[in-house]
Amino acid sequence: MRRSAAETKAAILAAARARFAADGYEKATIRAIAAEAGIDPAMVMRYFGSKEKLFATAAEFDLRLPDLNQVPRERLGETVIRHFLERWQADDALQILLRTTVTNEAVAARTREVFGTQLAPMMVALAGGRAATRAMCVASQVLGMALCRYILKFPPAVDMSDDELVEWLGPTLQRYLTGSG
Repeated sequence: MRRSAAETKAAILAAARARFAADGYEKATIRAIAAEAGIDPAMVMRYFGSKEKLFATAAEFDLRLPDLNQVPRERLGETVIRHFLERWQADDALQILLRTTVTNEAVAARTREVFGTQLAPMMVALAGGRAATRAMCVASQVLGMALCRYILKFPPAVDMSDDELVEWLGPTLQRYLTGSG
């Protein structure tokens, strides 16, 4: 069966996401990705040029931060943690990024870029002063929770409902977002 270029590229990306998630960046190989996609390894290189460029494309994601202008100020922390819980559960790319960020500097740089370019503007709009520090604190809570729940699978984090996590983490994020709470 012959695939179009778009179908081939989509198959490569799906295989890459699966391999990076299962094996991490370092252990995932172009050969394994190609085998999973059912194509020759040369095709992977033709479409993406390198493993690093393939990873960057496979891990491309939008945090899809909510518009917080309509959220009551006292509910910002709850809204943000609930949003991230939904995003982590809905998008394997975020888990791939987290799993590989601790073992590869290029991936860590990509994570910093994603959170910096997407989270920092929200912080400036909400809090103004010390936005970068506030964004780092929010990222530390969100990434730490995701690491414990989705990657390390710590029993308390896995066993807690989303509502329980919101109850525990919402006030902390509230303080980071507004300076109160």
